[in-house]
Amino acid sequence: MNVFVNDTPVALAPGMTVRHALTGAGVMNMPGPAWRVYDEWGNELGLDGALSEGARIYLRQEGENPDIHKHS
Repeated sequence: MNVFVNDTPVALAPGMTVRHALTGAGVMNMPGPAWRVYDEWGNELGLDGALSEGARIYLRQEGENPDIHKHS
């Protein structure tokens, strides 16, 4: 299945989680301030959250506006 992390496609096996997507995108262990993960509607996700085909998730620094329209 294909998902998107900060608009970058990541191929995952079905049943993989947010944690797997972040690892696949190479951003799981980013240094610096705390990070939060949001879906395309701005809802915060947990690392063990389920993903489905075409899911779009966005990594944001803690305190940063989770506005998904930024796509940074």
